[in-house]
Amino acid sequence: MWSITAALAGFLFGFDVVVISGADQKLQVLWGSSDSFHGSVVMGMALWGTVLGAIFGGFPTNKYGRKNTLLVIGVLFAVSAIGSAFANDPYFFAFARFIGGVGVGASTIAAPAYISEIAPAKHRGRLVAMYQFNIVFGILIAFFSNYLLSGIGENAWRWMLGVEAIPAVLYILFALKLPKSPIWLLSKSRETEAREVLKLIDIDADVEAEIEAFNSHNEKSNKSETIFIKKYRFPLMLAFLIAFFNQCSGINAVLFYAPRIFESAGLGESSALLNSIGIGVTNLIFTLLGVFLIDKLGRKTLMYYGSIGYIIALGLLSAAFLLEWSGMAVPFFIFLFIAAHAIGQGAVIWVFISEIFPNHLRASGQAFGSSTHWVLAAIIPSIFPYLLDLLGGGIIFMVFAGMMVLQLLFVAFMMPETKGKTLDELEDIILKNK
Repeated sequence: MWSITAALAGFLFGFDVVVISGADQKLQVLWGSSDSFHGSVVMGMALWGTVLGAIFGGFPTNKYGRKNTLLVIGVLFAVSAIGSAFANDPYFFAFARFIGGVGVGASTIAAPAYISEIAPAKHRGRLVAMYQFNIVFGILIAFFSNYLLSGIGENAWRWMLGVEAIPAVLYILFALKLPKSPIWLLSKSRETEAREVLKLIDIDADVEAEIEAFNSHNEKSNKSETIFIKKYRFPLMLAFLIAFFNQCSGINAVLFYAPRIFESAGLGESSALLNSIGIGVTNLIFTLLGVFLIDKLGRKTLMYYGSIGYIIALGLLSAAFLLEWSGMAVPFFIFLFIAAHAIGQGAVIWVFISEIFPNHLRASGQAFGSSTHWVLAAIIPSIFPYLLDLLGGGIIFMVFAGMMVLQLLFVAFMMPETKGKTLDELEDIILKNK
């Protein structure tokens, strides 16, 4: 229940990032924005907020704790939803969306770090992956909500964006009941409180042995260290590359501009919104499969499946645009692309980054991986409408496919398997590769 509650930050993340897709073209017409202004400011400002949240989210996560940071994130989402709904110009709208973006970026640090620190090793992958499941559940509900609200009048976009305040407030109320992370408590020398939480996590666990193991690693660690010293070069590279390839698949561009992509392939507006719901359903089903398999097959195996699926789907999408295939070809290939993402990168990224850094640097490492992810997630969707008009879908999806070939090489030759090992064991294993 604690993992699901913390992972609800992912629901708000998914809902917030994708809900804008239903208002995309209406806002551009309403405010008469150029493609570049609309992409970079109206649509893209939330993503720059995620960059800020990702870069600086490690500080409150370390200093004030995972739980307190999760509570503040809920407040940011609620304020953003209300502000976006009442905005009357593109600048205030962009500012409100920026606030929500800060919440998204910070949640990718605090939630996976919190869940990884309360989860037993044998279930850690599945429990941390609940964060990703909630992201895609939020995406599905956002697409579905947009479809239901699209016909209520010219201010439908305000309702689309404002309805997020309801789950945000509910999340805050649930998060108030969370215990603090035992590892964070131990890092602050609050051993008595940590012992109580560890007993709640697993009544059969040897709590004293766990505390002794933490203290042993803690004594060896240098508190003045940063993730950028030579000792941590390998986990730093792993975090960078998995985040880099995540966004170079084009996933956020597809999620942000799904209706626009479908319309450019010849579908009408209503069909485009309906097919967007198909993206959400596909994402949910294959994320559930990924959550089920991540502790059975492992992180690396799922990344193999996802990489091969990406290459096939993106290659077919490129061909569909270049050869002007009509009908349901483009929606089908996008569903295939979403399935490959959900079972591979989608299920793995936040789990993997939360596992590869030592305890005293986990939030900093999570912030680095998340920052890499969100810088690219801000850049790529911001320029996507311009590139879609300039180059067409065929060239764009061909480039994405090429990047996924490089990801397959990364998985084959660099990525270690992390399933079934305690965080202390992983610290020893990964640092041997330094």
